[in-house]
Amino acid sequence: MAADFPSSVLFCCDHNAVRSPMAEGLMKKLYGQRAYVQSAGVRNDMEIDGFSIAVCQEIGVELSRHRARSFEEMREWGDDLSGFDLIVALSPASQRMALELTRYYHLEVEYWPILDPTGLGESREAKLAAYRQARDQIRDRMIARFGPPTEAQDG
Repeated sequence: MAADFPSSVLFCCDHNAVRSPMAEGLMKKLYGQRAYVQSAGVRNDMEIDGFSIAVCQEIGVELSRHRARSFEEMREWGDDLSGFDLIVALSPASQRMALELTRYYHLEVEYWPILDPTGLGESREAKLAAYRQARDQIRDRMIARFGPPTEAQDG
């Protein structure tokens, strides 16, 4: 797996408020500085989700300072998609957008079908359980794709 390890990864989802920030934070925690990691959304119309912050904090991943951004804002800020080795789309809409934006680049786009926890659960505990499920899906898929974590893990 190490030979297939990308030097830069962009995670994307619909709003850059739930799944892609979790993936960005998890990648940084699990693999440290091995790769440059960013995240973006198709749209930037939400702030980081409080449940995402809570379930990531449980495993030592800090998301409270995350600022949501869209693909468009990335371009405006000079982050060129062609500079990434790998784009991982966590929602169908972000996969379509990533494929559209990278059609002229030789760039790998992977789709990881990760649960969208935002509409699930009535109680706080049920909502947290749904967000934990999404977080754990991302972590499991990440380890399957990139191999064992390189940083010491706690939690």
